[in-house]
This record gives sequence, C-alpha cells and structure tokens, in this order.
Amino acid sequence: MAAPDIDGLAEVLEAADFCGVVDLRQSGKTLFAAARGFSTPKWRMSNTMDTRFDTASITKLFTSVAVLQLVAAKKLVLDAPIHDQVDLTGTTISPDVTLRHLLTHTSGIADDADEEAGEDYAQIFRDRPCYSITTTADFLPQFAFKPRLAAPGAQCRYCNVGYILAGLAIEKVTGRSFRSYVTSEIFGRAGMNRAGFFDRREAEPDVAEGWDRQPDGGWQSNVFSFPPIGSPDGGAYATTADLHGFLAALRADVLLPPNMRQAFFAPQVRHPSGVWFGFGLEFDGSVFSKDGLNAGASGKLIHYGAVGVDAVVLSNSASGAWPLVAELDRRFKPGAL
Repeated sequence: MAAPDIDGLAEVLEAADFCGVVDLRQSGKTLFAAARGFSTPKWRMSNTMDTRFDTASITKLFTSVAVLQLVAAKKLVLDAPIHDQVDLTGTTISPDVTLRHLLTHTSGIADDADEEAGEDYAQIFRDRPCYSITTTADFLPQFAFKPRLAAPGAQCRYCNVGYILAGLAIEKVTGRSFRSYVTSEIFGRAGMNRAGFFDRREAEPDVAEGWDRQPDGGWQSNVFSFPPIGSPDGGAYATTADLHGFLAALRADVLLPPNMRQAFFAPQVRHPSGVWFGFGLEFDGSVFSKDGLNAGASGKLIHYGAVGVDAVVLSNSASGAWPLVAELDRRFKPGAL
C-alpha cells in the first residue's frame, strides 16, 4: 500500500499551536510522530513520545474488551439482564437492560451528565466533591435513580454511565476492581507497559497534567473537573505506543478469541448522526475510531481504512486534538472536505 500524504504535518502542528502527541502508522511502521507543547504549563515541562496522556473516553474500549473477554469465558452474558449480573435493587434501571444495550449506548438509562443535551459535569461536582468518587460503585448515586429516557433498545444515545454498569459487572464476576482487571488482562497482555490508572493527587512521572486556556488568557487545571482516578467510562492514561499496541494485540487475537474480535470490530447500532456504534468503537464508512474529551484532555484513536493508516492523537487540553484530527480526516478520510 502506498504511503499516504504526510507532507507539511509539522507545519500544521505549529500553526495550530498543538499541545500533545501524534503518532501515525501504516502496517505497524511509523509514518509520522511528533510531540509538542508542555505536559504542564505550570512547570513548562515538554511533552515527549513517552508522556502518558489521559485518554478520557477512549478508556471505554478497554471496558468493552474486558466484557467480551468475560463473555468468551462464559462468566458474563451479553443479552442477560444487567440485574442478573449487578445488584441494582431499588434503582430505576430497567430489568430489561442488558450488557449489549450498555456497550452500544441503547440502554435508555439517564446519564449522570447528559452531554448530548449540553449538560456539564461541573454541575455534578458543585454539590458532591469529585475527589469523593474513587470506586466504580461511587458513581451510582449520580444516575441510578433518575427516570429513564427510553425503553431499552428503543434509541441510540451516547451514555457514559452505561460503561459504569458494565464495569460493575466486571467487578462482580471477577472479584477484582475494574482497574486491577484491566491493568493485568488488557494492558499486561497487550504489552501496554506505560498505560495505567494514575491518581491525579499523586506524583507520577511522565504524566501530562490537564489544563485549559481561559478567556482571560490564563490556564486552569482540571483537578476539580472530574474524579481523580480513572473508571470504566474514562480516565486511563497511555502513550501513543500503548494505544497502537492495543490495536495490534486485538488484531492478533491476543486479547480476544476470533469470534469476539470480529464482534468488537463490527458496527452494531446506528446513531441518529449516521455513525454506527459498536462495542465502544464508532464506524463511518471505511473509518473506525474512538474519541475522548474531558476538561484538560482530548484525543482520538482512528483507523483510516482507505489508506491503511492507524492514527493516535492525544492532547492535555480539551480543544487541543481537534484541529489535527480535522486535518487528518481531510487527508485520509474518503469524501472529507
């Protein structure tokens, strides 16, 4: 396969004042890689290709793979009621909701903050300190008693907390914390040696801090914007090499048996936007991807099928990744303008 057009990408990063890392590969070989900006503007430490970034909702891919591993091991059932796998007594979660619904955003349950409706997570933490939420079960009071938005399977609407319930199912059948299971059975098996769930209250080397530019030109840290350590719906840290390794391990059937790998890479449900949702991935023609966005974090893992390119873009600001992603789409995505 011919090498795609990467001319001028360094100038694109410069023009966008990009802060983060980009890593483009074709058949496992690096086409273009660059790190730019500071891992923290406070101390002006430079980002490098070894810097670990908050992957935000890209983390959902690890949760989906963990569930599919346990389905393959006959410890979880995709189409069984989630109530059979997690104790949700007294909640408003319908007994008809299944893991399949949760992973494909078709459960109909209310999110803790409905981002599709423009709700902001900062509103949640005005009354409940974000630092009090450190376990998967800690998220339940934020959504498990809200009225449902739709009957299970009736609509496709992005829902973060569906992955919280999937994480609770993982914990129930393994007897381990979600983070422990993913660290050993996903990161460990895939050779993602730099990935991890790092508590932002602790000092950890080579971890980018999240900061966003404010209207007055100053910078604001994201330490009070969401819980201090990652969960099933977001917050794992990784390098670009870790995420490329994750894809490689999936393709080589290291993480999943072939039937589960095929299911993971297959579209499942169409979202009203026209994009198809899978078990974490999103599909648009020959492109599949998963993005992540949070205060002080943005990024995207993308496969451009038309040119055989895998791209990872990670930034430690909420707006940082998107100008570069738009440029990559323009160059590599069929029909893009």
